[in-house]
Amino acid sequence: MTKKILILDFGSQYTQLIARRVRELHVFCEIIPGHKPFEFTDDIQGIILSGSPMSVNDKDSTRPDLSPWANKVPILGICYGAQLIAQQNGGVVAQSENREYGRATIEVVKNDPLFEKTASTSQVWMSHGDSIQNLPENFIVLSKTAHIPVAAFKFTGYKNEVYGLQFHPEVTHSVEGSLILSNFLFNTCRCTPNFTPRSFITDAVKKINEQVKEGNVIMALSGGVDSTVAAYLIHKAIGKRLFCVFVDHGLLRKNEFEEVLESYHKTGLNVVGVKADKEFYSALKNVVEPEAKRKIIGKLFIDIFQKEAKKIPDVKYLGQGTIYPDVIESLPVHGQSETVKSHHNVGGLPEKMEVDLVEPLRFLFKDEVRLIGKELGIDPNILSRHPFPGPGLGIRIIGSVEPEKVKMLQEADAIFIHHLRESGEYDKVWQSGTVLLPVQSVGIMGDERTYEFTVALRAVTSIDGMTADWAHLPYDLIGKISNDIINKVKGINRVVYDVSSKPPATIEWE
Repeated sequence: MTKKILILDFGSQYTQLIARRVRELHVFCEIIPGHKPFEFTDDIQGIILSGSPMSVNDKDSTRPDLSPWANKVPILGICYGAQLIAQQNGGVVAQSENREYGRATIEVVKNDPLFEKTASTSQVWMSHGDSIQNLPENFIVLSKTAHIPVAAFKFTGYKNEVYGLQFHPEVTHSVEGSLILSNFLFNTCRCTPNFTPRSFITDAVKKINEQVKEGNVIMALSGGVDSTVAAYLIHKAIGKRLFCVFVDHGLLRKNEFEEVLESYHKTGLNVVGVKADKEFYSALKNVVEPEAKRKIIGKLFIDIFQKEAKKIPDVKYLGQGTIYPDVIESLPVHGQSETVKSHHNVGGLPEKMEVDLVEPLRFLFKDEVRLIGKELGIDPNILSRHPFPGPGLGIRIIGSVEPEKVKMLQEADAIFIHHLRESGEYDKVWQSGTVLLPVQSVGIMGDERTYEFTVALRAVTSIDGMTADWAHLPYDLIGKISNDIINKVKGINRVVYDVSSKPPATIEWE
């Protein structure tokens, strides 16, 4: 039985980062909603309580009883979680006179295994309006800041150690945050660092076999990292009972359908290629609204899938390369999350196709997926490929989708990607793409006046896609790309570069 840390999510924007840091320390963890009851199992070695946009003093805030858990395993409360621990045991939490947002310096005032090997003073990241004003008996203050008397505490009133941190150890701005988390996992919870790509593959294959005891699995492939790694895992578990479909919706990059299909045929996977560009172009005609385009593409994708599924006997499951960013941007599965945009690879498919989902990567981040793929021996060219949205160029054409626009954008995008690869910048960038804007402007080519389209180049750097900064590409490279696109792609006479970060912008424009 794989041991794990349970993370209770109260709606914090940093909850997924807690999971990342725990897994980076090779300890398996699972995130569950903080507002729902759960069954305590013997594989849980510790519990971490996340932060929250709520106040513990709000009438509708989530306040589960912590005492049953604390008598079974250690608990670490972060920000809201720490305040919840204090309040439930007689402490006073109130709005701070000096609120702290951003960098702060803590001073360790009591030696404890939680702060083993840390400095006596350390930079941390604060994000709170409330603070713990008073602590009752059995609470020991471990650290403070210049503005608040309780930055960290230990509670000795339960069978196991219970800690609270007012700051966020999971963010990189907390310089010794990973060390503090490591101390909790290994000094307090006695975890074993055995969660590795190899162990994940072993567990994933076992779980797939347990789920797919009979019947076949159908799965869509796109040539991307997520679907490819998921397909390899499912194939490793059930072999030829996995049937893959690669749909050309006419919104892929230039020559992508042919190149990807050929690469899959070399892997031993059962893959069928389906040309459906005309159906998608027809359905998208005159559609401008982004969500409407996504939903049309998703619905037609389902219809084509249903048609292909009927050709395969005994299909009972749908395989998907869903990863964690897809989940939290699409469905409020962990409490008070807000839907940012719909993804056609999560939600909707099982209900319409009357199949169960097989999602071996559902709670992994993109960089973790790449490590799994490397362990599986997948072609490095596939693993290094930039993320590409399921709706494809349909959401990189702002406005109506037309075949002529698609061809124009494919040519411009191919030039962009070519220059990134040739310059050595491709592997430094997390995601890149070209966006066709519904903007025409005056230009001069030779002695002739032109009135043509504008494209925006988008390139970002990131670790997991949850946040991203615009890539600082060399000016001369951007100049070469612009010059090449304008000279070689008829219909485009202007190129701009997007310098927006996520947040507040998203990586894709639509």
